[in-house]
Amino acid sequence: MTGLDALQSVQFVTKKGKRLAILSADDWEALIEWLETLEDAQIARQAFAELKAAKGNRRRAGWMEWDTVKDELA
Repeated sequence: MTGLDALQSVQFVTKKGKRLAILSADDWEALIEWLETLEDAQIARQAFAELKAAKGNRRRAGWMEWDTVKDELA
């Protein structure tokens, strides 16, 4: 199931004057996965835009060297 399918499966009810969205747990998980994928894609686009603006210089773009990352994670 795609995120769009999950969104289309949402049903709405009104309870005590509040409108609530209802969807199955499986549809909820598909929706969350889809949103995380969109967020990951946006992060990647931003990182590559910064690299392009730095004319390919990873350090100027703020990218860390793998050894530095490993040291910080240790």
